[in-house]
Amino acid sequence: MEPLPIYDLSRLCIHTITTRPLNVFEAIKKYSEMGISGITLWRDSYSGHKLSEVRKQIEECGLTPVSVCRGGFFPSVSEAVRKDSVTVNIAAIHEAAELGAPMVVLVCGADPRQSLETSRDQIRQGIEAILPEAEKSGIKLAIEPLHPVYADTRSAINTMKQANNMADFFDSPLVGVAVDVYHVWWDPELQMEIGRCGERNRLFAFHICDWKSPTEDILNDRGIMGEGCIDIPRIRGWMESAGFDGHHEVEIFSDRYWKSDQDEYLKNIVSAYRHHV
Repeated sequence: MEPLPIYDLSRLCIHTITTRPLNVFEAIKKYSEMGISGITLWRDSYSGHKLSEVRKQIEECGLTPVSVCRGGFFPSVSEAVRKDSVTVNIAAIHEAAELGAPMVVLVCGADPRQSLETSRDQIRQGIEAILPEAEKSGIKLAIEPLHPVYADTRSAINTMKQANNMADFFDSPLVGVAVDVYHVWWDPELQMEIGRCGERNRLFAFHICDWKSPTEDILNDRGIMGEGCIDIPRIRGWMESAGFDGHHEVEIFSDRYWKSDQDEYLKNIVSAYRHHV
């Protein structure tokens, strides 16, 4: 099924990391003024602020809090670090609840000093340790597979299949998957695994940006939609065919755009969303 064109912004969400130079209150105000409907809160953006005040401004500006980013980073050769990661993730769950966000996105982590299999086992153990707190708070946990180039330190979960398998282990309505096109667009099993995820009601999030070719920095040179080689409308069609009806979350790490005028940047994001998503 080919996705229909988008003319409104009712499903557009911006991650605060996308507009990193803005403080959280500036971001909330500017997103609202642009007609953007959702906001995902990068934890650093609200650090040092009262969460009740952040939530109040989100509500007053009419935005929907979509998720908190990020939890995860469970694996380590150090048992003390692994225990600390559980504490940090439980804090993220509590923050999401206080902010009125229904979900924490998990960038699961990895440790190059041990095998990927060991890291994956520690990810499972970490999610297992925080799931009871997520259940108490009613907060979803979205496992985000990351591109294999990040398998050394950022995530040992690198494909949709691996994310689905991890979610299968828990078989919980609160454990699902975040699909970020930057990380999974290349996956030959992507359509099938999105469908599999949809069958189990585990499509929790859809993150969008573009893969520039050539890219100058694998972490901080993401493009605005339409600026690279990802067929975002096609993937959106797969998501919607699988039952996803949530927000389209723009998550762009870009040294270039962080240095630019943020008002113009947001206007370009909105225009690109209308034409390339």
